[in-house]
Amino acid sequence: MTTAQLMGWSGLSNGDLIESAERAGFEVLIAADKNLRYQQNLSSRRIAIVELWTNHRPTLENEFERIAAAVRNATPGSYITA
Repeated sequence: MTTAQLMGWSGLSNGDLIESAERAGFEVLIAADKNLRYQQNLSSRRIAIVELWTNHRPTLENEFERIAAAVRNATPGSYITA
């Protein structure tokens, strides 16, 4: 697991971020951007997106199993809210 910031992608728009993640071989992108589902058509994508309800790390750490289940259920081109 890594972050967009660690990958050097923090300044990318959502479409460019998804494209970069696909090119890098990622299968799932986890994001807290609630507008992403309305901005991107994932039907032809190889990557899945899991949307989180927050980006507050302590809160997310308490919900690891819920997030992990969403990642396990993700399929290429899917958009899942965790």
